[in-house]
Amino acid sequence: MAGRERLICASGALAESGRAVRFEIEYFGARAPAFVVRYRREVHGYLNRCGHTPMELDWREGEVFDFEGRNLICSTHGAAYAPDSGRCLGGPCKGTPLLRLQVAERDGNVYYLGYDDG
Repeated sequence: MAGRERLICASGALAESGRAVRFEIEYFGARAPAFVVRYRREVHGYLNRCGHTPMELDWREGEVFDFEGRNLICSTHGAAYAPDSGRCLGGPCKGTPLLRLQVAERDGNVYYLGYDDG
């Protein structure tokens, strides 16, 4: 579902493998938590919902990376995800990826563009 472009944050708010910036989107008619992170110099956005169960990933607001800064991790059940694709890497997600959001970085800002519902 492509929506109207919306500013999330300034590019400088995202450190490499650092704290996520949280925001909300409308997802099938309801408000839903989402986040963006920077990984390998690229910005990636996801619905903040574990593939295993509809729980938010962060153990503290914006803390979605493991301690090494390599994978996104669900603080509740330990499901691990690839930061650049949302692919399930292991744990109770059993192959179910994170819902990837369309985001863009330009002119020193990060924008939300929508999500794919198909």
